[in-house]
Amino acid sequence: MQVHLSFFHSWTPSPSLSDKDLMESPVGCLIGIPLAFLWTWMQSSVSSPLVFDRVREDCPNFHEKIKPINAELTQPKLAISAEDEEELLTRVNIVFHCAATVRFDEPLKHALQLNAMGTQRLLELARQMQKLEAFIHISTAYANCVRKCIDEIIYPPPAEPKKLFDLVEWLDESIIQDITPKLLGDWPNTYTYTKALSEYLIQQEKGNLNIAIIRPSIVGASWHEPFPGWIDSFNGTSGIFVAAGKGILRTVIANNEAVADMIPVDVVINLTLAAGWYTAVHRPKNMLVYNCTTGGINPFFWGEMEQYVMSTFKRNPLEQAFRTPNAHLTSNYLINQYWITVSHKAPAILYDLYMRLTGRKPRMMKIINRLHKSMMLLQYFSTQSWDWSSDNMNMLMGQLNTEDRKLYNFDVRQLHWSEYIESYCLGAKKYLLNEDMSGIPAAKQHLRKLRNIRYAFNTTLLVIIWRIFIARSQMARNIWYFVVSLCYKFLSYFRASSTLRH
Repeated sequence: MQVHLSFFHSWTPSPSLSDKDLMESPVGCLIGIPLAFLWTWMQSSVSSPLVFDRVREDCPNFHEKIKPINAELTQPKLAISAEDEEELLTRVNIVFHCAATVRFDEPLKHALQLNAMGTQRLLELARQMQKLEAFIHISTAYANCVRKCIDEIIYPPPAEPKKLFDLVEWLDESIIQDITPKLLGDWPNTYTYTKALSEYLIQQEKGNLNIAIIRPSIVGASWHEPFPGWIDSFNGTSGIFVAAGKGILRTVIANNEAVADMIPVDVVINLTLAAGWYTAVHRPKNMLVYNCTTGGINPFFWGEMEQYVMSTFKRNPLEQAFRTPNAHLTSNYLINQYWITVSHKAPAILYDLYMRLTGRKPRMMKIINRLHKSMMLLQYFSTQSWDWSSDNMNMLMGQLNTEDRKLYNFDVRQLHWSEYIESYCLGAKKYLLNEDMSGIPAAKQHLRKLRNIRYAFNTTLLVIIWRIFIARSQMARNIWYFVVSLCYKFLSYFRASSTLRH
């Protein structure tokens, strides 16, 4: 996995977090982020009309303060050139390590190379940095999801990391794939498994570094910054929201009473920046872990999410929806499978048949299969709840002054879920699908058309089924004749009553 190590020029930790802004104040930071994201970031100074407008207003030359450095997580010493390495070793003050694969179904060897071994290599580089004040590692709240109550501590790993590294180095990939379920044990996927290994590895190899670990739960659209509802990826719940809004998704395996522990992306960023400041300035004796979650502070449930998402998309529908939005949650496997067959696969097959007959490429069944795969990966997290402690998160909030709390807000007690989910859905419409809000009247008209088609189809199907029964059953014919005669008598009585009144 190629990443860019972004080098932010000149910053020195100050007693207060807000020296106007990180771009204005003195810290040098190293951030491991995906190449594609950094490229978008750098290009945004020229092309993006939205995301970085505020930054350009406050600091027009902000992009000049960023120096991208090519690196490769899977290579020794990250494959950084000698010249770039020298600059990093002599100028970096804070490392924010957020480079990782977030795919749940990543092959174990690749996930280990990126998430665990890549972290180990970055730690080796960080220990040589002459001016390093803090190393902030982004983990996940589900790294220890095999436990129901998760404190802000490092737990024993699922395996000894170094022994596992040696194992995957010499084993054939097909053998690794075969033994992966046994190695994972109770962990649901390679992502959470390798993140648990990374946390333990950091604890064992941190040396004299000042390190903090951030554990966000399900990261969603922004709450406030850069503006409400901003999202740039279909990962996590975003793709599910869009599929539900388009009418493609009709059924989801979830426990209505389970906590949907979602955290806005800007809350995660604000907490990460604040933790970087606190770690660099106060230098805690012990490595602090921050559970960046909402469930224990401001709980939100999957059943509520269904209600808010559906109501938002009915008021503000997506353009060219496949069907009217009408997704439902169920914890019953058989009911879910029934609705998958009736409401997902059968319509997809009919739609693809229509596409073939009209000379176009079928695509709906492919979309449905990908959607089901995503839903299976999410099922582990949508059917159960966890209890996370948040003492360190609360402590950090108490360390900020009034200005900093407002500027770097991560107080999720202020989060109103109905407003947030509505902003999230509208953000998916605007920023993921690039749909204009002015198109809502046309989208509503399209939904009315789909509703009328559905009513007509259901009525026709009912009549056909009934006619088949009438043709084959004397009892059905008797019932039919009785209903028709009853309707005729009612209409005759109504006509006669109307004539008498006049």
